[in-house]
Amino acid sequence: MTDNKKFGFSLIAINKNEYVKKLQTYGDRLADTVTRVAGSTAFLVLNVIWFTTWILINTGTFGENLIFDEYPFGFLTMVVSLEAIILAVFVLISQNRQSERSEARSELDYIIDLQADAEVSTIITILERLAEKQNIVIDDLLDDLSVTQKKILKEHKITRSDEDK
Repeated sequence: MTDNKKFGFSLIAINKNEYVKKLQTYGDRLADTVTRVAGSTAFLVLNVIWFTTWILINTGTFGENLIFDEYPFGFLTMVVSLEAIILAVFVLISQNRQSERSEARSELDYIIDLQADAEVSTIITILERLAEKQNIVIDDLLDDLSVTQKKILKEHKITRSDEDK
């Protein structure tokens, strides 16, 4: 928050990242952490080493007495399937969280835009009053502003996605 006591008002600033962090639950943080770890090169290397070792042990490379999951490695297949299911669920949870974070940031962007609009409108009003008091003609500048705003709106039309139509 920025204090401006000279003019008797305070501007309110919103930290979007802090706001979004406050919305996270323990489960959200866990899902994000698991997804971050599972998406790393280290995790890939660990899996390759783990499964290679499993296969080498169970093909008798280190001795027949160590074999616990004979070819076609049914137990390995089950372990890999369970790992894939669990990781897929964590990835989906994390994606949902990312979507929620994006929506929260968009809402905060809108609020900030509204705040900025109110501040700019107030500043323009102050400048108009000052110009009027000093007998300075600013109608051409205000007309230019209006033309620029219309041009921006025309060039940046909001379109709906096929889903919304």
